[in-house]
Amino acid sequence: MKTILEELYDGNIYPDELITPKDPGYNLLNQKISDMIDMLKKKLPEEDYKLFEMFMDLRCESSSMEASASFIYGFKLGTLIMIEVLSGRDELIRSQE
Repeated sequence: MKTILEELYDGNIYPDELITPKDPGYNLLNQKISDMIDMLKKKLPEEDYKLFEMFMDLRCESSSMEASASFIYGFKLGTLIMIEVLSGRDELIRSQE
């Protein structure tokens, strides 16, 4: 079995594809969004719907950037917490002297 670092180096780790909310309402919310998009497609003139699709594409791109920034921030914060904990480990171990 490869280590996480080997998998990362080999390009086998895709956090943006694997991170899915565990909230039970997530799938329901996405279904509502899909239903609303279908409704708008039927009601809007084709030109207006294309404008709406462009808006949705831009919104998805923006959300992707936010998710990336949140992932990076969380990773850095977690690493700093680990460094702090590991650098203070001597405080937690009683000396045998």
